[in-house]
Amino acid sequence: MFCPKLPDVPTPPPTLIPQQHHKHNPAPVARRLLSPYAGPVAAVLVGGVVLTALLAAVAITAISVAISAVVLRSLMNDANRC
Repeated sequence: MFCPKLPDVPTPPPTLIPQQHHKHNPAPVARRLLSPYAGPVAAVLVGGVVLTALLAAVAITAISVAISAVVLRSLMNDANRC
């Protein structure tokens, strides 16, 4: 009485799907290089970036050493005057 019963649903008969067999020949792949010089150009660009970064690091180091030298020189001059 309190448990409803669902009606039985008939299962549909299985349908047969005919399988089609096709041979697919892959299309030929055309391989073109962008340029015969793409590799060397990339190497030169990467080398240029690395050298620029190194040059910037050397310049920053030189500036900081120069500032340190000026500060130390002024401290030494003040110490000698006393």
